[in-house]
Amino acid sequence: MPWPRNPFSHTPKPGPEAEASASDVEPLPASSSPPSPSSHPARPTLESFPTVPDAAPPRPSQDIGAILAHFKTPTPRLSGHQIFYIFVLDGLGAGILSGGINFAVAYAMYTTQDTLSHPIRLFRLPNTLAGDAAVTIILQSLITWFIEFFLVRRDLAAGGVSPIGFLPRPTSRFWRRLFLLDEFALPSATEDETGRARVLRWGRWTLEQAGRAMLTAVAGFVLFWPVSVAVLMKLGKKEGGDWTFEKSWTPQVFKLVLGGGWGMVQTPVYAGFWLVREGWVILGREEDESDGEEGRVVGEEDVDVVGGVPGEARVGRGEPEAEGVVKAAERTVGSGRGSRGGEAAVVSPVTSNRGGADEVAVVSDEETV
Repeated sequence: MPWPRNPFSHTPKPGPEAEASASDVEPLPASSSPPSPSSHPARPTLESFPTVPDAAPPRPSQDIGAILAHFKTPTPRLSGHQIFYIFVLDGLGAGILSGGINFAVAYAMYTTQDTLSHPIRLFRLPNTLAGDAAVTIILQSLITWFIEFFLVRRDLAAGGVSPIGFLPRPTSRFWRRLFLLDEFALPSATEDETGRARVLRWGRWTLEQAGRAMLTAVAGFVLFWPVSVAVLMKLGKKEGGDWTFEKSWTPQVFKLVLGGGWGMVQTPVYAGFWLVREGWVILGREEDESDGEEGRVVGEEDVDVVGGVPGEARVGRGEPEAEGVVKAAERTVGSGRGSRGGEAAVVSPVTSNRGGADEVAVVSDEETV
């Protein structure tokens, strides 16, 4: 079947002159020799393709693990990122959030009140602004403490902020208990933990955290409550032995300023508390690991073998360990064990002092037939 053609296209037929010129062309003589290899292109092979260079190893800045490890290391000084995290992200952010929430709560509480039957007073119930200020400080301290614990813990685990490590680790019992260090740290969950034990563990954890939050609430009450009462006395209208207020806008603005100011003060303290504690925990773990290396047991890979029996000595700071190893070596030589073909090994204890600790190793010094 012929292919369809464009009816508007026309290919001119060659005329007689074109046929005559084509007949005048002489054909090339046939060559009897085989074609040269250069007349045909060579077939491509794998070796002819350009090799692709291997990908360069990732730079240190591209190593996510190294970046996270860097951010999880306690800092020797307060960095700019930590200042921004503590005072701007946590402090200013918490102040705005707490102030807005307290303003909304005060608007819902006082705007709908019937001030004729239930006037808003400074001290007397049921609508007392002084009592509202005390309750606000206590509840905000408890809620903010738990929220900040989980937020800082998440940021530390994700590498969003580094622990603080330039403060000396406390040695007194009071500060170690306050920061839940060493023996005062709460135990973690175990595989065979029962439901009752889990409830008791979480109950203890909640009471421990609530107690620390209440300590900050006492400090906030001392700092903010007297100032709040003094300001409200100036803004209220004195009637009898108390001060009264309209249902808007004094109570709402008062709660906004109180909640926002207390949030800007307490939240950086809470964030700094957990950052400092994390730095002390890491530093304490590193100290324990270094102490464990000094007191480790020197095994077969650390000492030579005398007569097929691995010498073993404990790294210590006294001489009893060294004497015990020397006596064991003498007993081994005296019994004739470990000699090859009647050979006796002369044992010499070698001691070295590294980092203040005496290392004792048993080596073969000389062999006699």
